[in-house]
Amino acid sequence: MSVSSPPIWSNVWSNPYRRRWILWGILATTFLLVSIYRLLTAVIAGPVMSAFGITGTQLGTLHAIFFVIYALMQIPTGILVDRIGPRRTATAGAAVMNVGAVWFALAGGYGGALSGRFLIGLGGSVIFVSLLRFCANWYRADEFGTMNGLCFAVGGVGGILATTPFAIAVDVAGWRTVVLALGTFGLVVAVATFVFVRDSAERAGLPAIEGAPERSMLSVGEVREFSVRILSDRWTWVAAVMLYCTGGVNLTLVGLWGIPYVVQTYDVSVTVASTITLFGGIGLVVGPPVIGRLSDSLERDTEFIVVGSVLYTIALGFVAATGDPPLVTVGVVFFLTGSLFGTFVLTYPIVQNRYDDRASGIAIGTINGASFFGAATFPTLMGWVLDAYWTGDVLDGARVYTETGYRVAFAIGTVAGLLSVCCAVWLHLHDRQE
Repeated sequence: MSVSSPPIWSNVWSNPYRRRWILWGILATTFLLVSIYRLLTAVIAGPVMSAFGITGTQLGTLHAIFFVIYALMQIPTGILVDRIGPRRTATAGAAVMNVGAVWFALAGGYGGALSGRFLIGLGGSVIFVSLLRFCANWYRADEFGTMNGLCFAVGGVGGILATTPFAIAVDVAGWRTVVLALGTFGLVVAVATFVFVRDSAERAGLPAIEGAPERSMLSVGEVREFSVRILSDRWTWVAAVMLYCTGGVNLTLVGLWGIPYVVQTYDVSVTVASTITLFGGIGLVVGPPVIGRLSDSLERDTEFIVVGSVLYTIALGFVAATGDPPLVTVGVVFFLTGSLFGTFVLTYPIVQNRYDDRASGIAIGTINGASFFGAATFPTLMGWVLDAYWTGDVLDGARVYTETGYRVAFAIGTVAGLLSVCCAVWLHLHDRQE
């Protein structure tokens, strides 16, 4: 009589090297939703402006409030994941975020939409740091650069889904129905996070991952000590300024004003325009994992950052200088800004490696907040600039802006890129001296 072999699922679930990918996938799904939520205002800019009767500045504020609360929550999030672990932090965040999505979908006015968007940002703010802390617990140190890139690639996939696929879904079912469906699905994923995800292999009752550092939770005193050290480190702030500039510009130009720019400058539909901005999402999918892998292999982080910042600035400057280059060129620029962001992502392991492994959440949260402070300030700034160049015309309830206004917006991004070049060179020179 033959003995039956254990089911495949049992082999996968009892093997920490396989199970970690399933758990990562659950957390990554929630981060995918974060990436969709943060960018969807670009596709529905026209319908939202029409539905609530708002200006470009008000739309910028509606878009930016997600990033304001997201940015403010990054250091508290780092403390939370280091104190209570990524599982509980991500579960609570996913629940709040998706309740906010449902609220936003059902909003009857601008105030309700603003409140829903606030809750989306509040809940979503804890997911990325929780995901990276999970990776730090379940993967070896020499795998972290690659995992860091994969996590950002998930954000790129979300960026892709938030463009043409989301635009098509909105055309078919309406923006409220689509956002409501996303929120409902997200609540199911929040439950799955609580039920299945564990903070480490040991907490899942599995053998430890070979090479993964052991990470105990920080005491209150250690949280205070590491927070002071990280916040008083000059190089934390150099990296933060770089991410403030590049992350803020990327999330604003591609995430909010990219689609209106293409629609109004080239007289195409929202669906066509979202296809052009989709290239930014494709770049974010391709760039970070490839660059992260190369960085892990070649150990030349700062060189990649310098080259990437220069090319990034040139790409934005080209659009600012020309105003209306061939549409395919605009797609290439969006692709480059997305893929080259993979070089700036290398600042995460650089900063994290300067401190104790147990404080990785605080370190990551500190610099991650900088990108979203940028994403909180650039939309309103660019919205104010565009309102200054408003033609006085309205199309389907949305304001029509001039090409000059959009050139000024891209010029603001170019100046931010130049500042990131200065930070990248400074960081590289410091790294060579060490």
